[in-house]
Amino acid sequence: MTRKISSAILLIFLFLNTNAQLFDWRGQDRAGIYYETGLFKSWPEGGPTLLWELSDLGEGYSSVTIANEVIYVSGRKDDQDVLTALHLDGSKIWETVYGQTWSRNFTGTRGIPIVYNGDIFLVSGSGELVCINSDGKIKWKVNHYEMFDSKPLMFGISESPLVYDNKVVVSPGGNKASVVAFDSTNGNLLWEAEPLNEGPQYINPKLIVHNGRKIIVTITESHVIGIDADTGTLLWKLNYEEINETEGKPRKNHANTPLYRDGKLFISNGYKYVSFMVELSEDGNDVSILWKSRAIGPHHGGMVLIGDYIYSTNYLSNSMGDWVCVNWNTGETMWTERWENKGSIIAADDMLYIFEEKNGHVGLLNVNPQKFDLVSSFQMTKGEGPFWAHPVINDGKLYLRHGEVLMVYSIK
Repeated sequence: MTRKISSAILLIFLFLNTNAQLFDWRGQDRAGIYYETGLFKSWPEGGPTLLWELSDLGEGYSSVTIANEVIYVSGRKDDQDVLTALHLDGSKIWETVYGQTWSRNFTGTRGIPIVYNGDIFLVSGSGELVCINSDGKIKWKVNHYEMFDSKPLMFGISESPLVYDNKVVVSPGGNKASVVAFDSTNGNLLWEAEPLNEGPQYINPKLIVHNGRKIIVTITESHVIGIDADTGTLLWKLNYEEINETEGKPRKNHANTPLYRDGKLFISNGYKYVSFMVELSEDGNDVSILWKSRAIGPHHGGMVLIGDYIYSTNYLSNSMGDWVCVNWNTGETMWTERWENKGSIIAADDMLYIFEEKNGHVGLLNVNPQKFDLVSSFQMTKGEGPFWAHPVINDGKLYLRHGEVLMVYSIK
């Protein structure tokens, strides 16, 4: 029998954020799981009730963040990145320009607003790390890409900052520092992790607590790395190219935050990279590989761990992928299913929510390691561009963003 979503993640989250309020990317612990109950176990034909929609957010692939009864969402308007604050009914509170946008390709905003102790932290398309207060005023700003002589990759800057213990962590990469931390109150530099002479990636770093030690896990162009979260010391690194064990070199695009539980980390990305599980040493200074899998490998839609099973997608090409379930302990493939296309995945109340990226189909699934167990589905048709923004659940409502459009559904 599939175990229910473990409360261990929530306990870790509370430990990490004692005396702090954090509203993060993909829910608590960046794990894609939303701790709500009483949600619908099926939807009527055509989908759940649409409560309201908004269509002037600016172009973007970023998800909303909801904190203290305010919705925050970023978007590109002309050549500027704009953060908008909304009431829960969709009415606008304020709008703030926070930086220069990315203008080369797929020009919508990527950065997710992270809310910590009432302030909002996000990164612009040109590499500006920005702190905005709850009134929409910029408190401080620093361009960490310029500071550390780094350059965005082919598809721009997609990182959402990691915030904890009054620190804001971002990953400029390059030959000066791989990862850096700033003081969340004033923007002063606190530490910088040693460089690997590799560019940054499109990944949001993960903060884990392993035997009482806080460690940041992220991915550079060619390495998976672990960094002491207090000092910035590089603890270990794994060469992803060597682990991949394949002829030629897959495109170096890593976009999925790792999963962590009980001393084990799961790393998975698309572009034909192998996925793998590692176990941390007792002190966290080293890791060893436990198993590998090529059945799973999400493009940039994330993954969730429920009980002893990982639910996600694989990457067949830029425009196609299947939905996949693998065993957390062994790497065994439980099932693979073609449903519309690959996309993003989250979970809540022992149900899976999937959002395929090509045509905007939304699916509600039972958590089932034995089969792809689709219960209900509908299609979001408004907005333009790929459906890349991950769904968000808050207070019994499902938030779906597509381009300039935000649609909010009642699911409770």
